[in-house]
Amino acid sequence: MSKRAHAPAANGLLDSHRMNFRDFVAVYAERRIALLLLLGFSSGLPLALTTGTLQAWATVEGLDIRTISFLTLAGSAYTLKFLWAPFMDRFVPPFLGRRRGWMLVSQLLLMAGIAAMGSMSPRESIVALAAMAVVVAFFSASQDIAFDAYRTDLLAARERGAGAAVSVLGYRLAMLVSGGLALVLADSFIGWRATYWLMAGLMAIGMLATFLATNPQQLVPPPRSLDEAVIGPLKDFFTRDGAVLALTLIVLYKLGDAFAGSLSTAFLIRGVGFTATEVGAINKILGLLATIVGALAGGALMARLSLYGSLMLFGLLQAVTNLGFWVLAVTPKSYESMALVVGLENLCGGMGTAAFVAFLMTLCRVRYSATQFALLSALAAVGRTYLAGPFSGIMVAELGWATFFLATFAIALPGLALLWTQRRLIDSIAAED
Repeated sequence: MSKRAHAPAANGLLDSHRMNFRDFVAVYAERRIALLLLLGFSSGLPLALTTGTLQAWATVEGLDIRTISFLTLAGSAYTLKFLWAPFMDRFVPPFLGRRRGWMLVSQLLLMAGIAAMGSMSPRESIVALAAMAVVVAFFSASQDIAFDAYRTDLLAARERGAGAAVSVLGYRLAMLVSGGLALVLADSFIGWRATYWLMAGLMAIGMLATFLATNPQQLVPPPRSLDEAVIGPLKDFFTRDGAVLALTLIVLYKLGDAFAGSLSTAFLIRGVGFTATEVGAINKILGLLATIVGALAGGALMARLSLYGSLMLFGLLQAVTNLGFWVLAVTPKSYESMALVVGLENLCGGMGTAAFVAFLMTLCRVRYSATQFALLSALAAVGRTYLAGPFSGIMVAELGWATFFLATFAIALPGLALLWTQRRLIDSIAAED
């Protein structure tokens, strides 16, 4: 995408600016990186409250399954956020700057919206509760737009892996709090209403981080008009060298990982014979912890690897660890084997996520980062939502579990092949920073 005539500075898997262990661990101790943990927590907190936790509340209250299934539509805002991202690129709140200002506005409205959900009851006012869930999802997606843009504008190239990793850690911890912990609190201790009020209060964590955070040093004026905010990001992106290839890589890079993960729970229960409790304890808890460790390790390694080197190494590890599920499919049931496979797959998937988010940040211009990141992240979800989701079940029915997981390894290869052919492109993008 770069129009520079000079060759990129980074050659080989390792960047020429090598860092020792103390150097890249120190990246996490930097104040602005550490604050991304709290902002990531604020970003992840509302998600479960409008999806899984809300469905659990409706189920406990005795609503029928058809009504509960319609509640899943509340999260549509997360896939449509690119529609109003140009508005948040164009206009600047009168406080805290373009990115932090919108984060604070979103957080205040989220606090009010989540508290309002707690004041309702699925049994008595399901329509009003569902409508408020849609509103909360909208404000949550708006917070994500502002946060993704802020992180993109804030971080230098060498910090993006660590920034992505810390954000993922905060996001995942928030999902534990508003998902698993919320269910325990609501069911055994304080009830649903108080639980939602407590979750609303936890939004203060993100508000505090927003106040403590600093604006990016690179001050770029916003688009001059809403028309420019809508058309400018597209024109800017598609006039770069290799734009279509970069978009194709975004779709393909984690596609094999998405296929393998889409039915992993069903495979472990039906295909191997583990109980739901065993799968919950090992696949969910261990998998989540491994993802967090993988993201942090990936972010640390990215301080030492080039962008291309990180994407290639972590992408290869993602593809190879998919074969672990094939091993489970063709060998006798073993708790140790499941723990090892699940741990490695999520560890490498977390590393790949850190590199991938850093890649998306690298593709964004500061002037249009809210809109461009929203568009690119929506495109990244295409493979997971519209390919892996619908077609995984068909493939398992036709091929069987063992062959399906071999196929997921094969599905990962085109993305790696495209990445290999576009090494100069990736290096030139990184060199622009």
